[in-house]
Amino acid sequence: MLSHETIIRVRYGETDKMGIVYYGTYSLYYEVGRTDLMRKYKISYSEMERQGIQMPVIHMDCFYLKPAFYDDLIQVHTFVKELPKSKIKFEYEIYNSEKTLINKASTTLIFLDSQTGKPARAPFNFIEKIKNFF
Repeated sequence: MLSHETIIRVRYGETDKMGIVYYGTYSLYYEVGRTDLMRKYKISYSEMERQGIQMPVIHMDCFYLKPAFYDDLIQVHTFVKELPKSKIKFEYEIYNSEKTLINKASTTLIFLDSQTGKPARAPFNFIEKIKNFF
């Protein structure tokens, strides 16, 4: 399993009039967690794009359990529990500074050949970097 923890301070622009994190902002937090996880394992989105592979999100599930507020420090825990083939599923748990679970989610991304626009297998070098964690 791959895992990583990212700490984010909630910015004013990510909240609504009541100082509560706007629901749409959470997808940005997932992206930060996903990108940081990939960096931890020496995987670069930009390098894969140069190799002709894109990774669009095709599905997202999200459960709001408790609110986060302006200036909170939140922890985004990101996991990949299965070795990817043509799709990769990221799971997220977001905790507030009291270590209370406030949000759970998952996103599924596909590996897409940028030339053909069709799904592709995960790149060989991507799999080589992560296969020993499963």
